[in-house]
Order: sequence, then C-alpha cells, then structure tokens
Amino acid sequence: VCAFTSTYKERASEVIMSCAQASDGMCVEDGGFISVFYGAIAQLAFNLLSTDADPTASSPQVARMISLLLLSTVVFSVTAARYVNADWYLWRDLKLTLESIFDRVPDIASQVDLPPLQLPDEDDSDNESRYGATSSSAPKPMQLVDDASPTILQCYSPATLDKLGTVPNLSAGQVSELAMRSKVAQQSWKITTFAQRRRVLRTLQKYVVSHIDEICQLCAKDSGKTQVDALLGEILTTCEKIRTLLHHGETWLEPSKRPVNPMMIHKNAYVEYVPLGVLGIIAPWNYPFHNMLNHVLSGIFSGNGVVTKCSEHTSWSSVYFHSICRAALEVNGFDPELVQLCTGVAETGKALVECPHVDKIFFTGSPNVGRHVMKGAAPFLKPVVLELGGKDAMVFCEDVKLKDVIPWAMRGCFQNCGQNCCGVERLFVYESIAHDFIAAIVEKVRSLRQGCPLSENMVDCGAMVMDAQCTLVQGLVDDAVSKGATLHCGGKRNTSTRGQFYEPTLLSGVTPNMRIWKEEVFGPIMCVITVPGDNDETCVQMVNDCAFGLGSSVYSASTSRALAIGSQFNTGMFTANDFGVNYLIQSLPFGGVKESGFGRFAGPEGLRSCCLERSMVVDRIPGVRTSIPGPIDYPMNTKQGMGFGKGLIKLFYGDSVWVKARGILDLIRNA
Repeated sequence: VCAFTSTYKERASEVIMSCAQASDGMCVEDGGFISVFYGAIAQLAFNLLSTDADPTASSPQVARMISLLLLSTVVFSVTAARYVNADWYLWRDLKLTLESIFDRVPDIASQVDLPPLQLPDEDDSDNESRYGATSSSAPKPMQLVDDASPTILQCYSPATLDKLGTVPNLSAGQVSELAMRSKVAQQSWKITTFAQRRRVLRTLQKYVVSHIDEICQLCAKDSGKTQVDALLGEILTTCEKIRTLLHHGETWLEPSKRPVNPMMIHKNAYVEYVPLGVLGIIAPWNYPFHNMLNHVLSGIFSGNGVVTKCSEHTSWSSVYFHSICRAALEVNGFDPELVQLCTGVAETGKALVECPHVDKIFFTGSPNVGRHVMKGAAPFLKPVVLELGGKDAMVFCEDVKLKDVIPWAMRGCFQNCGQNCCGVERLFVYESIAHDFIAAIVEKVRSLRQGCPLSENMVDCGAMVMDAQCTLVQGLVDDAVSKGATLHCGGKRNTSTRGQFYEPTLLSGVTPNMRIWKEEVFGPIMCVITVPGDNDETCVQMVNDCAFGLGSSVYSASTSRALAIGSQFNTGMFTANDFGVNYLIQSLPFGGVKESGFGRFAGPEGLRSCCLERSMVVDRIPGVRTSIPGPIDYPMNTKQGMGFGKGLIKLFYGDSVWVKARGILDLIRNA
C-alpha cells in the first residue's frame, strides 16, 4: 500500500527497508523473500509494541508466528470495523492514517504566547479577601467601556472581578480593513488542497492536545467556568470537531453526483461546493475557546477566510485563542491574515454584518439580537445562519430508575452554570415519580460547591459571565415563586464570594403562567414540571408549548417509547436516554426551529453551508453534444414546433406504451 501511495513512497520505503535489515539475521535459516517478509513484519510489531531495548524474535518460527498474528489482527479489525460501520471508507482512512504517520506537523508552542496564569495561593493571606470574602450585597458591575477611553475595551474575570487587561474597541473602518485582509488572503487559500488544509487542522489539534491545562485555565479565568466544564465543553468538543473534519470533511465537499432524466442521458450532472469568500462570525461568551475555533475550523477547511467578532465579555482569552489559529497557518506556509479577530461592543458586530467584504454571517446569541443581525444583512441580501436561544426539555418517564437519571438532570441543568445553548431548562417528570425525584435531588443541588474556578478549593459551579444575567435570572425566579412555584434551595445571588455568582437553584411546581416557563433562563436553575397522569400525549403538548425549539431528550426504560415521544417534539435535535451527545457527534447538523433560529452548522449540512452550491452539467460522452432541433430553432414554425414539442412530452412522460409510440410518430412527422 505504501509503495502505491506516492506522497509517502520514499518514507515508507525507508521504514520497510530498516525493518527488513533489522530482521535479516533471524531469517537466514529459511531464506527467500517470504522469510524476509515475515521477519520485517515481526520486527515492525516489536518496534510498535515491545518495550525491550533491542526487540528481536528468537527464531524464524517465532518471527513467522508474530507476523501472522499481527496480519490476522489487522484483517480481523478491518473486517469488524466494516461490519459495524457499513459507510466506512477504508481507503480514505488508510490514506489519512499514512498522512498522520509520515507527514508530521510542526509544533507551534513557541509561536503562541499564552499569558502567565497567577493561580490563587492556598496560603496567601489575601486569598480570603479576594476569593472568599463575605459580602452583604451584590458586587458592582464592571464597566467595559470607559467614557474617557472609548476605543479601549476593559476585560475582567467574572469570578474575581480582577481586571485582566484591555483590547481595542474596533470601529467600522477597522473592521472593514480586517475583512479586506482576509479577502486578499483567501484568494490563494481557496486553491489549496484538502491535504494542505488538513495539515493546518492537525497542527491546531497537536497544540490543543498538548496544552489542555493552559486552555482550560484561560477559559476559567475569562468566563468563570470550572476547569472540568472547560475540558468538556471547550477542549473535547473542539478536538472532535477537528477529528470529524479531518476524516470526513473532504468527502462532504466532494462533488455530489446527481441523477439525470432520460432526455439528458448523455449528460453528467453534479453539485460542486465552492468557497463563498469571507465568513463573518459573531460568537457568544459562554464557551470562548470553542466558539472562537468552531467556525474558523469549518470556514478555513471549506476554503474561506474567517473574520470573528468575539463577545466583549470574553475578549481577553479570545485574543490568545485567535493567535493559535494564525500560528497554525503561518508555520505551514500560509498567510495568517486569512483569519481575523474583531474585538469591541455591539457597534463592532453591526459593522461586521454590514461589511461589503463579508459574504455570509454566522450568528450565535439571543433571538432579539438575531433579528437585528437579519435586519442589518437584509439590505445586502447577505445570507445568515442564526443559532439562537434554547429552552431544552428533558423528560423522565415513570419507568426510569431515579438513581440512573438524576446525574443527567444535574449535568443538564448545571453544566457551565446553566449557560448552555442546549442546556436543560425544563425538566418534565412524570407525576408518579415526581415527589421521589424532588426528594432525592434537592440535597444534591443544595450541596453544589461554588467559588473561584482557579482556586485550590473543589468547585462544582462557576460564575455567571454577565452580571446582567444574574439580574435577569433573579427576576424569573421571583416571578415564579410569586405565582406559586416552590423554591427548594438557592434562588438568589451568592454573595459569599467576590464575583458574579448565582446559587444553584431548584424550583418545582412551574406552570405556564410563569415567565420562566416561556423565557430563556441561561443560568443555574433546575425547573421541575410535573406531567399529570403519566400521560405521554400530555407530555408532548407541554414540551411543545414553547417558543423555542433547539434540543430535547426523553428517558425511558423503553427506547422505542422514548423515540415515539421525542419524534413528536418540535425541536431541531432529539436524544433518547442521553443528553448533549448530538453536539459531540459532529457528523450531525446543529440547530433548531422557531425562536431557536434557522440554518445549521456541523455535519455535512453545516460544512456545505460555508460554500456556494453550484449546479454543474457536462457532456457524458466525448463528441456527443446537445444541438437545438430544427423545429424549435429560430426562426420557428409554430405548428411544427408545437408538434415536435408535444411528441417529446408524450415520449418521455406518457403513462402508456401507446402514448409513447404516438410521441415517436409526432417527432418523426415534425422533425
């Protein structure tokens, strides 16, 4: 296989020859090519699997046995994998494997200057005042833009309220200049091969995997999330995004062949996916690392330039994450100007939407701001993808085991302190198990530990990125309690810490007349809603009584029942007996309906949405081309043209042999 893979032929020959030479001494007794082959395979197995300083087989018989075992294992593994996944592209994956083995990517660690992270010292006398001081009132919100310096954006940590630094508050002119730089760089990037694009992505992945702790700490410092939440929501999802693009991206962007009709049997028809140009990304604040790389990865892999407007609340870390992307391009010989970062407030995002150098907008945020994005793009007829709010439902049927589903309820509601697009905001529990469920989970919610995610203390729930979000959540909780909901724990700001924290909260008895039933919370609130009579139809009606429609999940002892219930939900995504895995399976499109927006990213649908879908028709047979028949050529004879045209229609679309025969006669008469 290596011999026929021209790209790696030289390197493969060196490996094979070295293995053959190393095994030559143990194969002389048998002699011949077969013995050398067995010895080479055995030596390769030793080199891969043995920890000995000088691994060799003791005899030709041992070498033969080891080589046969290795070859049998490979054949069995390939056969099993093919059986498990009928859509597996064996040769594609073999090519990618060889690519990763013989085309090693550079290390960009020396080219990325991550900021030093000052972790709280457990013995620091000032530690208590900074990270655990008790306050009787909520912290004063930090001012992002100082009136005295409107061109500068202030960056603060939501967990400690410490100032992290400053970034530029870009004007419309500066945004346009950055977009133009990306547009120029894209002219050469769009003609790169998929192998070259994969090399850039593999360089990124190599850096990410070797700097997990640093990235998680940066995310924790800038967005207030726990390091475990950063690991799951930032690193894991990004690595899977890269892996999916490496393995499937080229296949998804290959020309898509389309069937032709009998009249066009001499033609080939297909759709090709052409880079749009420059993509404008407006990213949210809840996952700064993943939101920075998510659309950059799909954008550059599809041949586009990418200009990202990061959130003003997480700009500090976004600057460093952006530098990783530029370094991966530059070290591989490509123009780093292909990717650009815009920092600033709402006016900066508005300028990106209206920029004439940007060809499409991908927005993630609230429905209200999403409408402004659509309005800004409308005069330019600029396409947009909107991933807006969510109010995802998780359903527990009466046949579940509480000990099995409670961990899912906790993770669904409190992951990233509830600041998830697809976080669980409505927990529907069937009536016969609702009382036991609340009794079992209330202590778990009450015992969640909250504090600075970079301290030495164990922390389960981090800070709220925006102070205004704490105020919004408080209003929703107060409204629910005033209308009859039961507050079991939490329900207020956590003033025992210096930062922007809201206590993990458990509400039950939530009803449709409450604001929290309808409005997105985006905070650490578990809302338990009882499904009366354990009725599946009632459950479906209650779940669909919502303006949002992003994701949903149903837990039941019967998978078919869970699927039957979930298939009636008006949501863009559904999972049976699981939570959040839709996004971890990056071959699936991500997006919702109604107030949750439209368009998709991830999966082939998302990758192709970065492209112009261009319909192509070419001649199938060399020398055979279409010509315009005389009866319908200019100048036309109406009677003859109509007769010829009706003959065509009868021939190709008549519903009987007799009608088709009459069509042939009409064609002959009017030819």
